[in-house]
Amino acid sequence: MEKQFDGQHDDETVILVFRRHAIALRKGFYSLLIPFLIASLPVLIKPDSFTLLYIALGGLALGLLLFFYQWIGWYYSIFIITDQRIRQVSQSGLFGVSVVDLAIPKIQNISYNVPGFSGEIFGFGTIVIQTYVGDLIIDRIHHPNKIYNTLQDIVKKAGNTSAGVDFNEKVEA
Repeated sequence: MEKQFDGQHDDETVILVFRRHAIALRKGFYSLLIPFLIASLPVLIKPDSFTLLYIALGGLALGLLLFFYQWIGWYYSIFIITDQRIRQVSQSGLFGVSVVDLAIPKIQNISYNVPGFSGEIFGFGTIVIQTYVGDLIIDRIHHPNKIYNTLQDIVKKAGNTSAGVDFNEKVEA
């Protein structure tokens, strides 16, 4: 069987892979807009100077570079749910990676929260997975209710492994 991620066990089946909602990139959007707006001020003050346009383009280039840095961290930070564990891979910067694994049988409780009007409109929220040793908080994720239901089903099936439950069925979120 072909492995779908580094560190996957031979008898492990991937059920769901997801990442944070694009709203998590808002700091990146601010990093894009603020340098561009500040560099555009001289052009607004003296619009007949063509050379000041280069300053505005430099601010845009700097903003794009800062946004790309934020985007790398968002895009390569993923959550993998398998029939045995939940894996959180967090990318920090260009080279830093941290991985957290949580075994499904260690999960005590799962809850989710949609943070008010903006969370409801944009469809993001937070899932809290409680274990004996602490909580795993997955914030700013898309459709937290669907992922919550998927996790509940997996935890329920893991509690019934002695009854011969088949984990090979895929769950869609």
